[in-house]
Amino acid sequence: MRLVFPTDENMGYLSKRGAHFGKAKFYTIITLENNKIVDVEGVANSGHSTGACGNAVTNIMSLNPDALIVGGIGASPAEGFAKVGLDVYFDTTSATVQESVQAFINGNLEKSAGQGSCSIH
Repeated sequence: MRLVFPTDENMGYLSKRGAHFGKAKFYTIITLENNKIVDVEGVANSGHSTGACGNAVTNIMSLNPDALIVGGIGASPAEGFAKVGLDVYFDTTSATVQESVQAFINGNLEKSAGQGSCSIH
């Protein structure tokens, strides 16, 4: 399973999570097998200033994710991910990717119903 996390640094699973997925400097991709981290990859975010949040959906989908874990998300990208069938989970408490992975494994993250959590989008 490939989990994508917006991050503002490229320090693997020790990266601090980014608050806004589309404006994060990096995406940290965690591959899990049997609930264990087997691979960690950092990818620079190419941004979404020219294509609005639709570009962010395209950018993340190009990473072949099974799930996206965010602190928050606007209505437009949340709907975009729902349309393409990507599961989005909310984590508003974990400081690092490593902590968030553990929360995901433990089943402690809320799954989005295709609606945003931010009012600025």
